[in-house]
Amino acid sequence: MAGKIKIIIDSIVEKRSNGNVAIATLTKSKMVMKGINPEKYTSASEDDPVVIEKLAVLAKEMNVTI
Repeated sequence: MAGKIKIIIDSIVEKRSNGNVAIATLTKSKMVMKGINPEKYTSASEDDPVVIEKLAVLAKEMNVTI
């Protein structure tokens, strides 16, 4: 299933920010610092298990359920 990474990224940003643009930007910045560029992934991007695992760890650090 292509696009799973994009769905996870969007879910983390949405749940973490609750519509606050500043927090959404900070969340995306933290992803970049962890080695995941959210702008790189689209709904057509191939799913990489390593990136999915990194996102799972990041979500746990941010207390976000994905």
